[in-house]
Amino acid sequence: METQLDPMKDDLPLMANTSYMLVKHYVLDLDVDLKSKVIEGSIVLFLETGSQYRQTSSAGKVCCQSQFDESCKMRASEPCHVPLINVSTCLSKTEYSDFAVSGKEEEATSDENSNHSNSEQASGISSSKDCSDTENHGNKDFLLVLDCCDLSVLKVEEVDVAAVSGTEKFTRSAKLTGASKELENLRNLIVHELVTLPADHWKEQLYYFTHCSQAPGCGELLFSTGTWSLEIRKSGIRTPADFPHAIRIWYKTKPEGRSVTWTTDQSGRPCVYTTGSPINNRALFPCQEPPIALSTWQASVRAASGFVVLMSGENSAEPVQLREGMLSWYYYVSMPMPASTFTIAVGCWQEVKQQSFKQTAAIETNTEFSLPSSQTDFRWHEEICGHVEYPCRFQNPAARLQAVIPYRVFAPWCLMESCEEYLLQLIPQCLSAAYATLGTHPFSRLDVLIVPSNFSSLGMASPHIIFLSQSVLPGGSHLCGTRLCHEIAHAWFGLAIGARDWTEEWISEGFATFLEDVFWARAQQQLSHDEIKGQQELKALLRWRRLRDEVQNSEEELQVLRPKKESTGELSESGASVVKYGLKAEKIFMQVHYLKGYFLLRSLARTIGEASYLASLRKFVIKFHGQLILSQVF
Repeated sequence: METQLDPMKDDLPLMANTSYMLVKHYVLDLDVDLKSKVIEGSIVLFLETGSQYRQTSSAGKVCCQSQFDESCKMRASEPCHVPLINVSTCLSKTEYSDFAVSGKEEEATSDENSNHSNSEQASGISSSKDCSDTENHGNKDFLLVLDCCDLSVLKVEEVDVAAVSGTEKFTRSAKLTGASKELENLRNLIVHELVTLPADHWKEQLYYFTHCSQAPGCGELLFSTGTWSLEIRKSGIRTPADFPHAIRIWYKTKPEGRSVTWTTDQSGRPCVYTTGSPINNRALFPCQEPPIALSTWQASVRAASGFVVLMSGENSAEPVQLREGMLSWYYYVSMPMPASTFTIAVGCWQEVKQQSFKQTAAIETNTEFSLPSSQTDFRWHEEICGHVEYPCRFQNPAARLQAVIPYRVFAPWCLMESCEEYLLQLIPQCLSAAYATLGTHPFSRLDVLIVPSNFSSLGMASPHIIFLSQSVLPGGSHLCGTRLCHEIAHAWFGLAIGARDWTEEWISEGFATFLEDVFWARAQQQLSHDEIKGQQELKALLRWRRLRDEVQNSEEELQVLRPKKESTGELSESGASVVKYGLKAEKIFMQVHYLKGYFLLRSLARTIGEASYLASLRKFVIKFHGQLILSQVF
C-alpha cells in the first residue's frame, strides 16, 4: 500500500493521482457575481489514463491500462495490480459513508466535507462497500483524485459525449455489441480520439470539446471532498481505463477561497482576480495541480455589463450580450500548460488606447528583423519540436518573424493617463528587445493589466496576460520598463519552459531576473554601452546586498535552490507529491531564488562571454520550449 501523505504544515500537498489519469482539457462555464463574491457554474474534464498504469486483462495478459494508447509498452512477464487508494487516507467503513451520489444543489451543501444528496443511496454505499472491499485492491472502486480546496462541490456526473452529433466518425472502427459496457467504452474511445487529434486539427478539436461539454449527463458519480482534494468514483468501476473519461463537476467558490481575491480597484469599483496564491487555482476550480499535468482549456465567463473579463487565452475576447445587463466572454488556449498558470481578472477595467499607430508601426518595422543571427535562428527552427503535439509558434514562419505581438493595456479609469504616458510606449520596445534576444514569442498576444493596490508583488506573468502593480507607474520608464521586461521573460522561462518540480523556482525567477537586464539594455536604444553597463553593475550591487541580507536573516532551509535535493522531481506511485515549504508564509517575501539564480547565470555569461551565452540560451529555448525541466537539464 502506498505510504500516506503526511506533509509538514509548511508543505503544499499536490493530491491529484496523475499517474492513473490525466486531465487533457478543461471546459469552464462560469458566472461571476461581484455582489455575493461567488463564482459558480460547471467544469468539464476530458481525461486520459496515466502513463504509469497497467492492468491484467481477462485473458491473463498484461496490457497498457489505456486500451487505445499504442505507445504504451506491454510486459506479459510482469502481471501486477496497482493499489488504487486514497492518497490522503485509506478509506475505512465510516469514510465510505461520506461518499454520496450528488444531486440537487439545495440538498448538496448539507455537510461541509461530503455531499449527502440522497441518504438512501449513501447508506447503501456504506453497507455494500465495507472495509473488506478496501482491503482487496482488485475489488475496490477506482478513485479519481483532484486538487480542490475552499470549493462547494454540488454535483458530479458522467457526460454522454456519444450523444453529440458528428462524434460517430471517431468510432467507425469500433465493434459494438450493444451492451452497456460497450457504450461506456464507446464514450471513452470518443474522448481518446478527440484529445489525440493532430495539432493541425486544433479548430476541429475545439469545436468538439465545446459541443461535448454541452452534452447531457448520463449518470451521477459518487464524490467526497477533503481539505485538499476532491475524490470521485463510479460504483463498480475498478480501473482508470473503465472510469468515465468525460465528467462534469458543478460547483461554486467561497468568498474566503484563497485562489482569487475579491476587492475594489483604485477607482473604488468591485473586482476579482487570481493573485498567484501559494495554493494556486484549486480554490477556483477542481484540477490537477502537479506541473506534469499539462492541459489545454477554454472558458465561457458571464458577468454583469460594465465589467471586463480578462483571462489566459489566445484570443482577444469580445463580449456577447446574453440578455439585458449580462455579458459573456470566451477564451481558449491550444498549448498545454499546467493548470496553475490559468489566470482570470474581472473588473471595470478600461482599455488604454494607442495614441499613435504610426509610432508603433515604426517601432515594429525597425525591429522586425533585429535578431543578430536570423539565418542561424531559422535553421534551429527547422528542428522537430520536443514537446507534445500542439499548434506551436516555433513552427510557424509568420510567428517567427513577429518581433512585436499584438498587445492591449487595461487599467482602472483613474490610472489611464499614467499608462498612456509610460506603459504603452514601453511594451513594443520591450517585446522587440525580448524577440531580439530569444527569438520567437511563445504566445500569440499579450494583455497587460494594472491590478488593484492590494496586489503583493510588482508583477505576475501568465499565458497571454501580465499583471503589473500600480507601484511601477510612478517610477517612470525605468521601473516600469524593467518590471515589464522581467514579466515578458517569463513567457520563455516559467511558462514555455517550466520547472518539473515547483521547488526549483529559480529556473523561472533566476532566468527572468537575468534576462530583464538584457532585455532592458536593448530596449534603451538612447543609452550608450557604458551607460548600460554602469546601470547593470549598480543593479548587481544592490541585488548582492539584498541577497546578503536575506542569507543573514532567514532560515537556511529556505535559501536552498533545490530543497528536495536528490528527490527533486520524484513523485509517489499515484503521482501525488508535495511542494516543500510551499505554504511557509515568509517564503512569499523572499528573493533568494531570484537572486541566487541571477548570480549563477551572470557568472556563466561572464565566463563564456555574453554573446555566446545568449546564443546558447536561444538554442536551449528552441530545444526545450513546451516542456518541463529540472536543473540537471540546464
